[in-house]
Amino acid sequence: MKKSYQKIVQEHSPKENILMNAIVAFISGGIMGIIGQFLIDGYTVWLDIPTKEATVCMLVTLIFFSCLFTSLGFFDKWVNFCKCGLIIPITGFAHATMSAALEFRKEGLVTGIGMNMLKLSGAVIIFGVVSSFVFSLLRMVVGLI
Repeated sequence: MKKSYQKIVQEHSPKENILMNAIVAFISGGIMGIIGQFLIDGYTVWLDIPTKEATVCMLVTLIFFSCLFTSLGFFDKWVNFCKCGLIIPITGFAHATMSAALEFRKEGLVTGIGMNMLKLSGAVIIFGVVSSFVFSLLRMVVGLI
């Protein structure tokens, strides 16, 4: 029974074009890189901010627009088209956090948004902190040898 169901599902599931998805993700990720570099250059030249601080301003700008576009409802369409080109950068993290906050906003500030805002992106934070700790320990141990 299960095998026949799986066979039917596989026959009727749409086939993804992996090469096309990779090309779209590569191009859209490159465009995100260009936008980020343009923002850094703009903050450096027009606002006379040092490059290190301009990088932080660029990240804040990308996070802001990712959250804004998610709230307005059309960032999801871009993510569906661009795939990893928009999910992998910091815009994907902001999108995941804002999507969860919007989904649970009707339940209130504390029990809705507060408890569920990091539901999707919390795992990224935890595994990022743990993996950076492990790699720091490895680097320290290798450095002592």
